[in-house]
Amino acid sequence: MSQANDIERHPWPPFIPENAKMLILGTFPPKPEKWSMDFFYPNKINDMWRIIGLIFFNKINYFWDDSKKCFIVNKIKDFLQCKKIALWDTAMEVRRLKDNASDKFLDIVTPIDLEKILSENPSIKAIVTTGEKASEVVSNQANICIPKIGEQSTCCIGTHNFDFYRMPSTSRAYPLKLEKKADYYRSLFLHLGIID
Repeated sequence: MSQANDIERHPWPPFIPENAKMLILGTFPPKPEKWSMDFFYPNKINDMWRIIGLIFFNKINYFWDDSKKCFIVNKIKDFLQCKKIALWDTAMEVRRLKDNASDKFLDIVTPIDLEKILSENPSIKAIVTTGEKASEVVSNQANICIPKIGEQSTCCIGTHNFDFYRMPSTSRAYPLKLEKKADYYRSLFLHLGIID
């Protein structure tokens, strides 16, 4: 068992469909005992996949298997492939200062190399962050101010131009009702033409 302040490495590679249009970035996964699946936003009380289910299928638990008490990872991956949505996180190595999942107590040791990711995936025209710390990493690398929640900035890293959108955190620790969070994300997907 890891101790507080040990360096943790990110457990997964990026999930990037061919010709991905957008890249959604969180900060870092919770500790493995909180996972309900071996994929991004794995905590059963994180609302990312409920928000997506509500927006695209009008069903909060579209991606949830109630009998197994977990998200259905293959169903999520199929959806992401279809919609050309990539996922990764902004921290590759971290220290948990309080041995929990809170971004507030997460020290990013090694951040994502966004220039490399974007140069390898030129079809990505939008980066979306799902929390304040993830937004800080992107804004630092793009050398811009963090947009307000629900807003965007046009920016450049290396030779790659993209739109940077800051969305509310999907964690239940963030004090906004799921339906209100879904309104922000629905507007984002409409703006990017991902909702038909």
